[in-house]
Order: sequence, then structure tokens, then C-alpha cells
Amino acid sequence: MSDQVQLIPNDSLLTNTPEEGRQLAVKMARLIIKITQPDASVREKLRPIYAEDATILIAIGQTVATEFATIAAANNYWRK
Repeated sequence: MSDQVQLIPNDSLLTNTPEEGRQLAVKMARLIIKITQPDASVREKLRPIYAEDATILIAIGQTVATEFATIAAANNYWRK
């Protein structure tokens, strides 16, 4: 991690609402991609490939779902 990307924004998984939690999950999934492929030009080059590959898009959705499950648990499923 040469760029010192903060993988957990604001160093917290706590959010006020499930919607904020979902947005955080998407952001965290995107950060994983940035760490995995730090070269922005390569990511741009690859985007058209994965944009049309259903298998890769499903994998992205699974990554976000996994991040969201972690965030939901950290928020005690947004207890009232």
C-alpha cells in the first residue's frame, strides 16, 4: 500500500442508517480495487472489459454484499 489508502474511511464502520452503510460498502469495495490495481490508467483500460462481463459484475456485487454484511454487523443491524 504505497499510497497509504485508508481502507476504512474515517477509521470507522459505524453509520447512522442502512443506506449510509451500503454506500460505505460500495466505497470500501472500490478501495479494494484501487489497492489491488494502483495504476489508474490500467483500471481505466480494464473497465470496458469487466463492464460487459456478467461473471465479473456478479463478483463485484458479492464483494459489496460482503462488505455490507460486515458493516451491518458492526452497527448491530441498526438497532433502534
